[in-house]
Amino acid sequence: MPGTPGLEHRIGGLEKENITGNVSYDPENHQLMVKIRQEKVDKIADYIPEQKIDNGLAKGKVLVLGWGSTYGAIKTAVAELLAEGHSVAHAHLRYLRPFPKNLGDILKNFETVIIPEINNGQLIKIIRDVYFVNAIGYNKIMGIPITKTELVEELRKYV
Repeated sequence: MPGTPGLEHRIGGLEKENITGNVSYDPENHQLMVKIRQEKVDKIADYIPEQKIDNGLAKGKVLVLGWGSTYGAIKTAVAELLAEGHSVAHAHLRYLRPFPKNLGDILKNFETVIIPEINNGQLIKIIRDVYFVNAIGYNKIMGIPITKTELVEELRKYV
């Protein structure tokens, strides 16, 4: 409850002091508090669902990893390639910070990871950095969506 003695919130300064919550300008304390906040974010992975494969097998040649509005194009492109007998799968991220705990294991089950994005490759940079996966990007930054047809054409190079 607001105003509860001993639990008042203090506003001001660069940082709060660990434990007391007093305003602190101490650089070592600031570093500690940044680490503590990152640990809190990382622990969220314990409470979000594990990543699943949306379409295709859990292990294979190509995984198409998407997020956001690329879902429809990826889903239909992968479905077409699966119908032709190709070893391809689709996983679509719904949690980005933190990633689901099992994402690294999924990525390692595929020879190639392709990440279509309607930007200059924000997700692929994070995936490469966090999981050391040599993912391949398909980027379209023209202000128009990626189509199923163009994505199938791109994916055929890897399946």
